[in-house]
Amino acid sequence: MIRTKGTAKVYRIVVRSELSERYGCAFDGMHMETEEGLTILTGQVKDQPHLHGILNGLCGLGLELLSVEAMPDARLCTQED
Repeated sequence: MIRTKGTAKVYRIVVRSELSERYGCAFDGMHMETEEGLTILTGQVKDQPHLHGILNGLCGLGLELLSVEAMPDARLCTQED
C-alpha cells in the first residue's frame, strides 16, 4: 500500500476494560481515556497497517473490541498540512 499525503484519519477505538495510564505509550500517540469500564483511544492513524497494529496490540492484551470508528470530519493537524 502506498501512503500519500493527507491519508491519515482520526479514529475512535473502544474496548471493554479500563486500562491504566501505563498502557498509554503502547498505542503510538493515541489519546486514552477511561470511563464506566471502557477504554477509549482517539487519535491520528496514518494508514491501514498502523490501524491494524493498534488493533493487534489490543487483541494481544486480550481486550474485547467494541467499536472502531473513523471520524469523517475530524483531522489532526500535522506539519505537512
